[in-house]
Amino acid sequence: MSEPVTSDTIKKIETLRQALHHHNYRYYVLDDPEISDAQYDRLMRELVDMETAYPELITPDSPSLRVGAAPLEQFETARHSLPMLSLENGFREGDILEFDLRVKRFLKTTEQIQYTAEPKMDGIAVELVYRSGRLERATTRGDGVNGELITANVRTIRTVPLVLKETHDREVPPLLEVRGEVFISKAGFRRLNAERLQLNQPPFANPRNAAAGSLRQLDSRVTALRPLEVFFYGVGMVQGLSQESHWDILCSLRQLGFRTNPEIRPNLTIEDVMDFYRRLDANRHDLPYEIDGVVVKVDKLPLQLQLGNTSRSPRWAIAYKFAALQATTRIVSIEVQVGRTGALTPVAHLEPVKVGGVVVSRATLHNEDEIRRKDIRIGDTVFVQRAGDVIPEVVKVVESQRTGQEKQFRMPATCPVCGSRVVYAETEVAVRCINAACPAQIKERIKHFASKAAFDIDGLGDKLVEQLVARKLVGSYADIFHLTAETLIGLDRMGTKSAMNLIQAIEKSKRIRFSRFVYGLGIRHVGEHVAKILANTFQDLNEIQTVPAEDLEAIDGIGAVVAESVAGFFREEQNRITIDRLLAAGVQTVPDSQATGGPLNGMVFVLTGTLETLSRNEAQKLIEAAGGKVSSTISRNTDCLLAGASPGSKLQRAQELGVKVIDEAELKKML
Repeated sequence: MSEPVTSDTIKKIETLRQALHHHNYRYYVLDDPEISDAQYDRLMRELVDMETAYPELITPDSPSLRVGAAPLEQFETARHSLPMLSLENGFREGDILEFDLRVKRFLKTTEQIQYTAEPKMDGIAVELVYRSGRLERATTRGDGVNGELITANVRTIRTVPLVLKETHDREVPPLLEVRGEVFISKAGFRRLNAERLQLNQPPFANPRNAAAGSLRQLDSRVTALRPLEVFFYGVGMVQGLSQESHWDILCSLRQLGFRTNPEIRPNLTIEDVMDFYRRLDANRHDLPYEIDGVVVKVDKLPLQLQLGNTSRSPRWAIAYKFAALQATTRIVSIEVQVGRTGALTPVAHLEPVKVGGVVVSRATLHNEDEIRRKDIRIGDTVFVQRAGDVIPEVVKVVESQRTGQEKQFRMPATCPVCGSRVVYAETEVAVRCINAACPAQIKERIKHFASKAAFDIDGLGDKLVEQLVARKLVGSYADIFHLTAETLIGLDRMGTKSAMNLIQAIEKSKRIRFSRFVYGLGIRHVGEHVAKILANTFQDLNEIQTVPAEDLEAIDGIGAVVAESVAGFFREEQNRITIDRLLAAGVQTVPDSQATGGPLNGMVFVLTGTLETLSRNEAQKLIEAAGGKVSSTISRNTDCLLAGASPGSKLQRAQELGVKVIDEAELKKML
């Protein structure tokens, strides 16, 4: 039985809710938080505690409900007030020019039409209905007329406002139907699949499938664990919101608390639209999410109304699609590669095919279970998919193309590199070589250790590592710090200058941030994110090497599997010996906390173009070491754009937003 409700209790709960809604808006919409994550968590815990004590005061718009609700038996359906129509597609420049001419013919004008162009998100369309500023229901697009009710799931998405923002000069509309695209970012997709593989669950094929599957969970508590995001792009039925253009609507949505895509451009001629398309196509792999084209819309709402719709699509909009990122080809053979943890990964060798402008000749098959699930055989004709910086993969087999000559694939019983037996672990999908001295594992560990996210040893590339291991000059990553220029000069394609440069790079890498050191050790299940969590929790190696697994598991963000992996790594005597050898060679770790309070503390930078003397990675390390943050996209919250030669579209975006543009010399002055 709950305690008696007082007016002070009601006021306190409402104050907490308003504060959490405000901070959600600052964090997820403006990307400009006012409080730390720890402070936010304290507010949320306080609200949850009070709602637990007074359950009758819980409201549907409470921020505490983002964790999900009890499972449904099935989804109900609801009718859209206005149909959610499909868009006409254009695949060539001529299609878009014809669209422009068609618009002018229909409007009986020869004057330039002003368009808004926006990235076409590769996600799931949804409609959210707000009454008196509060989220009432959410539906999928469905067939365009009726959609599935997914309100509980949508409430869990952090970028969805549960209550709209009211300003001194604007009241919230009595009714607002807003439309958007739910998606999962590239980074979120990688993390999600890594977690699924860790739990022996099949990985998702691509971010769109992952978003769709997450959004249609009957148990919204599962949805709450998925990294869903949303950009809003338009409205359906509206009361109390009078605007003259599509761009005005987007600006109003942002003021009300909705997140809109910062890449959207207004007031474009059809020639400007073409330029925008070309720039976005060239830079789309740098975006943190997947897009598959550009949506072009007549900007003025009276003209949209005049143009109207066909039965299937609006006459005032068109989707200008990018070249397909899928293609068909044939599997010539399947090779098994051995990674740094001993995992055996089957890789398909393909007849070369162009996918999204890049020639692809190999694709990952993930594991033996995945090959069986998709029934992939040597000689099969298959669909190959390439999505941004994701490794190409085989999506499915074209069974109608089979001739009967295709061959089944079986994982080998021994390691293809060292000949040792392989182990099929009961708790995971992967097959592993258990020989710690396997040359393939040694090579991959050293490559990982020297990678940009770890010790960042410039010049220690794959071919050189293979030579060093083959000639037994290195048997572990600690041996790197005992190499000499004289030894290196004797290797293939390694002259005196190259050898000296590499020795200097090795020497330079000895002073390293603790998180990068931990990541470089190659501990199983420890990626960059987990390495940073550990570095923020423990200040030095002595501390982290003695922590038991149960204490590690108590850290927010560290699960039981990761905790046991970390503790197990440091229990191994050989690993401790290797770390001691690193320290004896002069490697020094710097606490990550020392990167705060520097001359760039709190400043947000975006990097573009080719710098004069620094690589982008070196510039990023300098900025972060001085307390700054490096982002991949320009926004109003960006303090500086560091621009080198051939800066691309980011320079124009910075100029439009009034973001300060600096060169390398000015950065060094700031440092």
